[in-house]
Amino acid sequence: MGTATCGSSGSRFPVVDVTSHRLPPELRGRQSECATLDALVGKVRAGASQVLVLRGEAGVGKTALLDYLASGLRPNCRLARTAGVEAEVELPFSALHQLCAPMLDHLDRLAGPQRDALSTAFGMHIGSPPDRFLVGLAVLSLLADVAEEQPLVCVIDDAQWLDPISAQTLAFVARRQLVDPVALVFAMRSGHEDSELAGQPTMEVRGLRDADAHALLDTVLTGEVGRQVREAIVAETHGNPLALLELPRGLSTAELSFGFGLADAVPLETHLEQGFSERLAALPGPTRLFLLAAALEPVGDLSMLARAVQRLDVDLSASAPAVRAGLIELSARVRFRHPLVRSAVARAAAMTDWRAVHLALAEETDPELDPDRRAWHRAHAASGPDEEVAVELERSADRAQARGGLAAQAAFLERAIELTDDPTRRPARILAAARAWHQSGSSDEALALLADVEAAPPDGPTRAEVEVLRAQIAFFSSRGRDAPPLLLSAAQRMEASDEGAARDIYLDALAAGLMVGRLAGDVGVRDVAQAARAVSPSTERPAGLLLDGMALLMTDGYSEGVPRVQRALSAWRTDEVSVADELRWLWLATHAAHDVWDDESWEVLCARHLRLARHAGALAVLPIALSSRMGLHFFAGEFAEAGALVDEFSTINEVMGNHLPPYGALALAAWQGRPDIVSGLVRSISAEARARGEGMGLTIVDYSSAVLHNALGHYQEAMAAAEQGAGFPDELGFSTWSLVELVAAAARSDHPDRAGDALELLIRRTTASGTDWALGIEARSHAQVSQGDAAEGYYVEAVERLGRTRMRVEHARAQLLYGEWLRRENRRRDARSRLRSAYELLTEMGAEAFAERARRELVATGETLHPRSVGARESLTAQEAQIARLAAEGRTNPEIGAELFLSPRTVEWHLGKVFAKLGIGSRRELSGTLLNA
Repeated sequence: MGTATCGSSGSRFPVVDVTSHRLPPELRGRQSECATLDALVGKVRAGASQVLVLRGEAGVGKTALLDYLASGLRPNCRLARTAGVEAEVELPFSALHQLCAPMLDHLDRLAGPQRDALSTAFGMHIGSPPDRFLVGLAVLSLLADVAEEQPLVCVIDDAQWLDPISAQTLAFVARRQLVDPVALVFAMRSGHEDSELAGQPTMEVRGLRDADAHALLDTVLTGEVGRQVREAIVAETHGNPLALLELPRGLSTAELSFGFGLADAVPLETHLEQGFSERLAALPGPTRLFLLAAALEPVGDLSMLARAVQRLDVDLSASAPAVRAGLIELSARVRFRHPLVRSAVARAAAMTDWRAVHLALAEETDPELDPDRRAWHRAHAASGPDEEVAVELERSADRAQARGGLAAQAAFLERAIELTDDPTRRPARILAAARAWHQSGSSDEALALLADVEAAPPDGPTRAEVEVLRAQIAFFSSRGRDAPPLLLSAAQRMEASDEGAARDIYLDALAAGLMVGRLAGDVGVRDVAQAARAVSPSTERPAGLLLDGMALLMTDGYSEGVPRVQRALSAWRTDEVSVADELRWLWLATHAAHDVWDDESWEVLCARHLRLARHAGALAVLPIALSSRMGLHFFAGEFAEAGALVDEFSTINEVMGNHLPPYGALALAAWQGRPDIVSGLVRSISAEARARGEGMGLTIVDYSSAVLHNALGHYQEAMAAAEQGAGFPDELGFSTWSLVELVAAAARSDHPDRAGDALELLIRRTTASGTDWALGIEARSHAQVSQGDAAEGYYVEAVERLGRTRMRVEHARAQLLYGEWLRRENRRRDARSRLRSAYELLTEMGAEAFAERARRELVATGETLHPRSVGARESLTAQEAQIARLAAEGRTNPEIGAELFLSPRTVEWHLGKVFAKLGIGSRRELSGTLLNA
């Protein structure tokens, strides 16, 4: 394991010419696979990034192929190597640390937040908990920096046993590699296709063809073995090379001669492990004890093992029989011939030996340098409850969480629970473990622990904590409609003991109720708001003010609630708010801002939310922050910027394995006027939203559909979608915006009554707000149901008010509607001015369907339009435009990469494409070119 300059010792296979067909026995019949690996190395040497996953059953030859790859990298190439180990799957960053440790001399060259995140993750110093995305970016940058000196090939064996955080980080790096000369080559057992590496380029490693299998079998057979028996062995093993080499070892001469023993129908993996177990049984007791120590100390540090086994009165020389039997190899480290040997050793050992070896390993593990592994060994050495070890495990669990390893934190806490004999400590430890499992994405494990707490009736506060956690699990595991009643019950239960904590839970319940919306069961957001109103109002924290304002708005309407919400928003903008509160509720404050038409607060809060999420690397929060910022970009007509955030959202979804519906992609396609994209997204997102219990998501679908159909002039379809979206007023923002689209659609569909009713509902909300955005939309909507001078007065007011806001797309639509009205009034000259302005604005934004409406109206006034050439800026992709903008602001490549989760070299590659498209040669020319494009 670890890294070495290419061509270093340790590989079992020499460099070979695969075209000569003179491969060693372990690679017989693997010419095609070896050629693929050679081609991969060639591409990396040429400067290209590569990712490859080798998949196959145990013993099929994946490790042999990785060894071949490692041995053939000479010259001018660097090798990094690690492997997943089943015994270390709960220890965070263990595999990643092995991979990166020899490269840490490059750590000081990383950006500060990345350097700190990686140092904390690897236990080099104590710091704020690093998010896995920030750690992923640090590893991406580290590999890219190392590859600047030499192309780098990273080999990761037994990837199915990587600890979760290492697996997620390496999957992130694999997906973000674009132009750095880095290859990541994984080997993984079949049956793990739904892993973090799903979707990556794959090479299936299958059993050998019959001719090659027979030839390999001949290398280990002794004596006369009949053709039929040979055929049976090849059939039994399905051409698996390790099985072909090992199966004959477990059979006597008679069994080989006559085929006895081949009829045992056991899985191949079990058969191989049984064979290794039989060979282990023949070894001396001290040798088996040495092998057990090596299996339970998976780093394979030979000096460490020598000291540990000495405590068991075993000498290092006891390893010799295992080496002669071909079960292990000794160099600087102990290496098992195959992972099945390690598992066979572990399964065959007596429990007393297990505990003795763990205790010896714990005593030889430095409590300062590696306290967590020491605690883990001590825990497995305990034969019964042990409060001292349980406390040590709790400390390790806290460190694991601080390093980002939530699954490891849960594993440590679960073991601490097993060692807990004090019933007063047990519930707190169970709740802590359940929270860790939930946060790590393992909801089933969390629910099982909560059931354990509930088996013995807990006290009131503990019961409330259980209900809150159950609600959170429900909300984040596609059962959103279960969350509001659970949170409401928990808040009511908490009131008696801690009213402040109860208010926080009420705010969580209100947020969940808003998201569930129309899909709520017996308890909806209005029920939560009514209950929250019964609690004494808050005059202190911004979170409390937000609860008061939103609850009042829900129960008493906009005229009563808006002033309270505006007061809360002012507090969120100006008061000191803790990071914990911001991460928990800033998205709701941002939501409240657009609910009450406060575009200034929306801008301030969503910018702060996105900046906080990125800086903290808070992945649970970042998609929500991105979505909120996208929404503001849509109304501002900044579709290129919104598109870049849509791409970033998609990347996070992919890397983190989330299944969050792509609401932003739907809204972008709707505003751009892309019915082909919208129709597909409407179907998939509607199904996802219903499955997740997100009623607000269905309203977003209805609102986006209404926008698209109004843009296309399909007013009947727009009216139907807008009526559906406006039918659930408790969902606030998107429901209100659906009223705007309903007025526009009904007015053009000759349904004045429907338009008038929608306008009446809209006015109750916009008048209460009093912002230029709200009153501009109100005036525009009034104009569409008015006649003569009244209509014109409203149109003029709408254009003026919306022109003072950042809502450029709504301002452009106001000019379009005004121009269309003027043309219908036969005032063609006046109409041209408005329509031309609308056409230019909408075309620049990329609102193609609305722009086409303006174009048709202009042509109808007699205007001659020349084909509009595509500007240089418009030729940039969304990501290129974002990189160009950041570079024009003076950001360095590492700074841009840190914000957009790219390596500096990838940023440089994108900038090269930007320069070519814009016809410039340096960063200094970017600002002027972008302004003039």
